[in-house]
Amino acid sequence: MAPWLETTLTVLIGLTMFVGLFGLVIPIFPGNLVMWAAALIYAFIAGFDLKAVLILAVITLLTIAAMLGDNVLMGAKARGEGASWLSIGLALTAGVVFTFVFPPLGGIIAAPLVLFGVEYLRHRDRGKAFGVMRALLVGWGWAFLLRFFVGTIVLILWGIWVSLG
Repeated sequence: MAPWLETTLTVLIGLTMFVGLFGLVIPIFPGNLVMWAAALIYAFIAGFDLKAVLILAVITLLTIAAMLGDNVLMGAKARGEGASWLSIGLALTAGVVFTFVFPPLGGIIAAPLVLFGVEYLRHRDRGKAFGVMRALLVGWGWAFLLRFFVGTIVLILWGIWVSLG
């Protein structure tokens, strides 16, 4: 591959990494998955030597941890405040559906509102429903910090990988 083409592709992958990292601000945006896909594409460009396989394996494990941790933190905070699994599942479903219906903020608005609505119907207590919704939002905050931290580590690992050439 021509050096200019390899450099151009590496820069584009780096930009994709940054889009993935800063896209994590949107809770439904799969920024960690975008970063993993960019690293995989880089592996195809740079080649699958031992260094590439090891770094890509670590990036893969970090990506899985970020995605699982995201759901666990949000659900656990709401569940800890007394939300039912049905409420949490409906809120997650609403978040995904409304992200596609009214991107990018539809899901961010719909998920807490659905959780509030279902919990209000369940308990007939606004304070309890609001507490559950607040817990979900706190979980979202912690999940963002986890995803951003993991994304930063992935970006650093990818930078090391590129510098090792």
